[in-house]
Amino acid sequence: FQLPADLTKMHLTDNPHPQVTHVPSSQSGCSIASDSGSSSLSDIYQATESEMGDVDLTGLPEAPVDSEDEEEEEDEDIDRTSDPLLGRDVVRECLEKEPADKTDDDIEQLLEFMHQLPAFANMTMSVRRELCSVMIFEVVEQAGAIILEDGQELDSWYVILNGTVEITYPDGKSESLCMGNSFGITPSLDKQYMNGVVRTKVDDCQFVCIAQQDYWRILNHVEKNTHKVEEEGEIVMVKEHRELDRSGTRKGHIVIKATPERLIMHLIEEHSIVDPTYIEDFLLTYRTFLTSPLEVGNKLLEWFTVDSLRDKVTRVVLLWVNNHFNDFEGDPAMTRFLEEFEKNLEDTKMKGHLRLLNIACAAKAKWRQITLQKPSRDSPLFFSLLGGSDKGFGIFVETVEIGSKAAEAGLKRGDQV
Repeated sequence: FQLPADLTKMHLTDNPHPQVTHVPSSQSGCSIASDSGSSSLSDIYQATESEMGDVDLTGLPEAPVDSEDEEEEEDEDIDRTSDPLLGRDVVRECLEKEPADKTDDDIEQLLEFMHQLPAFANMTMSVRRELCSVMIFEVVEQAGAIILEDGQELDSWYVILNGTVEITYPDGKSESLCMGNSFGITPSLDKQYMNGVVRTKVDDCQFVCIAQQDYWRILNHVEKNTHKVEEEGEIVMVKEHRELDRSGTRKGHIVIKATPERLIMHLIEEHSIVDPTYIEDFLLTYRTFLTSPLEVGNKLLEWFTVDSLRDKVTRVVLLWVNNHFNDFEGDPAMTRFLEEFEKNLEDTKMKGHLRLLNIACAAKAKWRQITLQKPSRDSPLFFSLLGGSDKGFGIFVETVEIGSKAAEAGLKRGDQV
């Protein structure tokens, strides 16, 4: 997920990889490009998308639980990655291999390590992977060694993996670069020359180097495969063309960067075959770039009034309730949103979808105890009940007076007593 550090605005430049980059205070992400699996609710929803009448549902399946074998594998992964020295040894073994000798596993190891470095922060996963496949490892043992002379023709892009280097400029000013910073060529085939002298400041400085031809080819290829969406002269979304298999049957555009408003809008747009879990990924990450979930909720209620968008909006809400019920249970405003959405389903007679919503809420709800004190026996309760043995179903809270002691105590419409 490669997002602007601001988290509120998308930042795009014509040259996202400057000659010298500095370590930012934080790196955050807001674009959606995960390969996570689809929620179990999706299968149920698809079965009811084309229904004309009511549906018979016996229950809402929970998300699959990892098996013991998978848990053991995860424990092994945690043990392996929890030792930083062991992790560095594995990375170094991969780095010391010639590019032609690197296996897919080697590249994945390098990718896992490199994506943490600021020099690779604004690159997509596919770009990082290609760079990892061609990078060369170099070590400078002693401090004070000159790596590049002032005016020397450049032929590589360098990223520091260990140690510190100092760039002394012709005007006498100097700058220190440390782990994760980069220097050298920009992504162009033009002849470029070093401005200043680069020398090591400590012993055992380690670098990865990427030849100019490879660096230009990889980044230029990405630019050709990138589609930018503009609105009123501003770039609001960037999509990248990807192919998930060599047959070419699974290919399309995936969102890699966008403004928060455009990310919300994409919830109800057509999603590419290479980006099937966009909704799930958005619901998992929206807290990092939105101040309130109501920004999404209010848009969904607005779009629900449009006939052609109704099914898509309902799918988003069902996935939201099924995967992140705490967003509603712990937020009175979101609880009211859910009640309004439920009423909309009733008014439009979408009975199958309404039943799915009720099942999802019932499956995710938790037991809780509420104490409501009354000043006297005859004092009103400020809530009403529905159901009982004569109705053939349990006792539920039908209404709760807004702002009452019952509401303050946490009683909610739909609670089963």
